[in-house]
Amino acid sequence: MASDSGERSLLLVLLALTLFSGLVDAVCYLGLGRVFTANMTGNVVVLGLAAAGAPGFSVTASLTSLGVFLIGAVCGGRISNAVTRRSRLLVTAIGIEAVFVAAAAIIAATASTVATGWGRYTTIAVLAFAMGIRNAVIRRLAVPDMTTTVLTMTLTGLAADSALAGGTNPKSGRRTAAVLAMLAGATAGAALYLHTGPGLPLAVSAGAAAITAIFAYAGRAARYLEEK
Repeated sequence: MASDSGERSLLLVLLALTLFSGLVDAVCYLGLGRVFTANMTGNVVVLGLAAAGAPGFSVTASLTSLGVFLIGAVCGGRISNAVTRRSRLLVTAIGIEAVFVAAAAIIAATASTVATGWGRYTTIAVLAFAMGIRNAVIRRLAVPDMTTTVLTMTLTGLAADSALAGGTNPKSGRRTAAVLAMLAGATAGAALYLHTGPGLPLAVSAGAAAITAIFAYAGRAARYLEEK
């Protein structure tokens, strides 16, 4: 996917975040009543379904996720303006995500249910805020084909730049890896949720995010970001 070891390390970090997005959104969609907190494209579609009166969808839950995500993105923008070192910016965003996803895991584990009531809306808000911050920071870093939450343009690039379309398959490795990471995260999140409920998969995501933050800080990804 990359010839430079620092770039490979950075791509591994971003692929891990992509996997976490799939995991978190799988839990949210299955456990919080058909709502997304990382993928706002899907969430806007869900909001439309809810507004049309489709059964099983909630306007208030979708608006909560969308609104708090935007608040998180505003905070992420301010953090991006305040933290000038790109490596520290990435580590800060992942660290914040780890803390907020851990808080969501605690809520999910202690609330009587996250399918309705305060447990549902609090968990949605906490996760959407964290994802808003992360998305704003990833946008500022602007690593090609690594948005960590949306795959539409990634899949488009795979097809449009392929040999079938007369292209040379640039960045096909990272694009394919991003798709597989999201799929793996969604599969793992769904499997864990179906067998254990929402608390454990969110706890796993929080712990993995903390490890990823340490890897990003101590590894070659940080040095690579500072050189670019």
